[in-house]
Amino acid sequence: MKQRTRKLVGTVLILVFVCVYALVAMALAQGRITEASKLVQGIAYVALGLAWVLPLLPLIRWMERRDEA
Repeated sequence: MKQRTRKLVGTVLILVFVCVYALVAMALAQGRITEASKLVQGIAYVALGLAWVLPLLPLIRWMERRDEA
């Protein structure tokens, strides 16, 4: 698969993943985190805000791979 095609596929997958992840994170934040202390809320919001990056790293590496000759 050419790099251009990988980037298109990867971009679509990233958009879908981030939309689904945002909905899940909002549901978690509204349900359980609001009852916790302010410190726990802050830690949870930071963790939820950064956690989406880790699952996407392999996809981004795959997208950036050079074309095979």
